[in-house]
Amino acid sequence: MTEIKICGLTNLEDAQLASQLGVDLLGFIFASSPREVSAKQVQKIIIELDRQVKTVGVFANQPLAEVNQIAKICNLDYVQLHGDESPSYCQQVELPVIKAFRVKGRSYLKELAKYNVAKFLLDTYHPDKLGGSGQTFDWELALVAREYGEVIIAGGLDENNVKQAIEVVEPTGVDVSSGVEIRSGLKDHNKLKRFIRVVRSIKY
Repeated sequence: MTEIKICGLTNLEDAQLASQLGVDLLGFIFASSPREVSAKQVQKIIIELDRQVKTVGVFANQPLAEVNQIAKICNLDYVQLHGDESPSYCQQVELPVIKAFRVKGRSYLKELAKYNVAKFLLDTYHPDKLGGSGQTFDWELALVAREYGEVIIAGGLDENNVKQAIEVVEPTGVDVSSGVEIRSGLKDHNKLKRFIRVVRSIKY
């Protein structure tokens, strides 16, 4: 079954609903973003959640000590690195790492082999944004990435295209943020339910 990661969460209501609907991963952004949250906010949210759901802290080009400290304070399960973090940086993170790559061509594949991480997240390349662009990329470019480890597909997914993305790539998981939002950081509960329903209906 395809894992579902809901990212860019900023409040307890959205996080609880996603958890109750049976998603696998909840993402909280600690990097500069319209969806950025503080460690104190996330700590308060996570303590209220059913801990069967795994939590992910999203960072980008931040000091290693800061990343490890926030991960510990919030009792996170994964750290997602969305910047230019090196393989050696990833090895020093105290939690399993999801390393994000922004895809604009096959050149990113040369980098994957250098990383020994829990999962890879493939997102759409945007010159001015590290993520949350709301745009898809050529999913065929993700097929080879599966040879290097578990792959999560992100970038512009919503209830209308996630089935196709899963059928093309057969990824470990899918990641959605803007595709289930009313506005940045606030989820549309009906879109969230429909997205999850579509993903859970797919058998392969």
